[in-house]
Amino acid sequence: MAIASFPHTSSYFPFFSPEAAQDTNLLHQLGFIPGLKELLIVRQVHALEHATIWLLSDGTTANPASQHEQREVSLGGMSTEQGFYIYGAVTSMKLRQAVHSALLRLITGDWDLAVHPRCGTNLSVGMVIATGLALGVPWVLPRNPLEQLLGIGLAATAAIHLAPELGSLAQRYLTTAIPFNLAIGNISTLGDRQGRPVHFVQVRWVEQPLSFAAQQQNLKAKIS
Repeated sequence: MAIASFPHTSSYFPFFSPEAAQDTNLLHQLGFIPGLKELLIVRQVHALEHATIWLLSDGTTANPASQHEQREVSLGGMSTEQGFYIYGAVTSMKLRQAVHSALLRLITGDWDLAVHPRCGTNLSVGMVIATGLALGVPWVLPRNPLEQLLGIGLAATAAIHLAPELGSLAQRYLTTAIPFNLAIGNISTLGDRQGRPVHFVQVRWVEQPLSFAAQQQNLKAKIS
């Protein structure tokens, strides 16, 4: 069955927009590369994890312009190639509804949900920027200790301001991908880990996804 085109309604990808068949085509062309499929799966799972946490935390949308106004909820997640973990107080029923809603909204164009401001990617990007700027200070500023210290402080400040935007770009184009090839499996309750409930959302890779209309109908039926 041919992969149908999906509607693109988000402007959150300024350079190029996701395509429904992009990962499938990439695997057909470069599938001989070890670990490529696992990497592509984790990127899609990562986006679904973020979208699920957005919906569990706020229940509406992940508008970047108002992300600082989102209601804080003590939830965390971790993605693997088999699925993702959700850490925090949430019922299995609420989680299942959020997961299916998140997948539906992602594949129908609500791509902003794939990016989350508290993702570890932002922290990693910030550390790289801070390290790079700090290492560059001795080459740019005079050797005076006071000026060197001032330069390091400015480098840290610049990293703090640049990390959120650059981290978001890294999430959009490197560490997440719209989960066009994912289907949701079982959701398991794993008990408490350090006082926090843990759930695992299992996913499976779908080489040839259903048409958009069929996906939408199936997901809506699971949500209701």
